[in-house]
Amino acid sequence: MNDTLHLALLRGINVGGNNIIRMADLKAAFEALGFGAVQTYIQSGNVLFRSAGDIATLEASIEEWLSQRFGYTSRVVVITHACLAQIVAQAPPDFGSDPSQYHYDVVFLKHLLTVAQGLRAVETRPGVDAAYSGAHALYFRRLIARATQSRFPKLASKPEYQYMTIRNWNTTTRLLALMDAQPV
Repeated sequence: MNDTLHLALLRGINVGGNNIIRMADLKAAFEALGFGAVQTYIQSGNVLFRSAGDIATLEASIEEWLSQRFGYTSRVVVITHACLAQIVAQAPPDFGSDPSQYHYDVVFLKHLLTVAQGLRAVETRPGVDAAYSGAHALYFRRLIARATQSRFPKLASKPEYQYMTIRNWNTTTRLLALMDAQPV
């Protein structure tokens, strides 16, 4: 099998009653595009699939197809298995290690947005938030006890936000485990 294992991270589906897409329908849409070994994970729009092709072309074709099929403006971040492994490996030391004190998120960036551009869009409040950059993603930690003081929600008002999608640390590591379990 020489198709590469990819992960599509859909942005803005099944959130707040908007853009509701059943995972069975999403899986069928990816299969209709000709992708192999399609598997979905939880309702937030995570799709593992095999395909040849470069990231930009995959993102564009998936976005066009999903927009037509489901009637919404689709935005998708596509990364390879190797890229996700690198993102998890590059997390800051102890990232995700104290979930009783902190909420941990990984901000995945479309190929159109650099890490530096993404980091400039993130605001932090000292003692509450911390943001870190990796080669392909941003890492954000916020203190649960002071979550209402976090500046992380302000990210949604920035133009760069349209080129990002966010997954919590547990989902991110679970997606990597699912990809690691796929046959080579």
